[in-house]
Amino acid sequence: MNKKKSTLNKRGQSFKTSKNFYESLNYAYTGIVYCFKYSRNFRIQILCSLITIFLGRLLKLNGTESIVILATIFSVLILEILNTSIESLVDLVVGNNYSKLAKICKDCSAASVLIASINSIFVAAYVFFPKIKMILLT
Repeated sequence: MNKKKSTLNKRGQSFKTSKNFYESLNYAYTGIVYCFKYSRNFRIQILCSLITIFLGRLLKLNGTESIVILATIFSVLILEILNTSIESLVDLVVGNNYSKLAKICKDCSAASVLIASINSIFVAAYVFFPKIKMILLT
């Protein structure tokens, strides 16, 4: 508990950058945990990622196919984390006040995740359908 508290106290000086690599990794890990705890969409995307990886193992994807699937998964997760970050920053800046520019910022951020998610469906279809078709035809 003391370690967690000291990390939070250090993070209170968020304008400073960490000079310790392991402390930086801890901050990054804390961000991932935050998204997992508080972002429903991030949890859904993690679940879809795990199902996709399982399906890839089941269908025995080759190295190139696996890398393409993993890169696509990571692009969606990265954009979801950035979306959460941008939305939090916008909320911090505008508070409870409505701002058309804040809405545009949040909408565009969410749109990037949507486009990446749609792209991931196309990539998965391109990689998985031929393998599933081959299994069904044999």
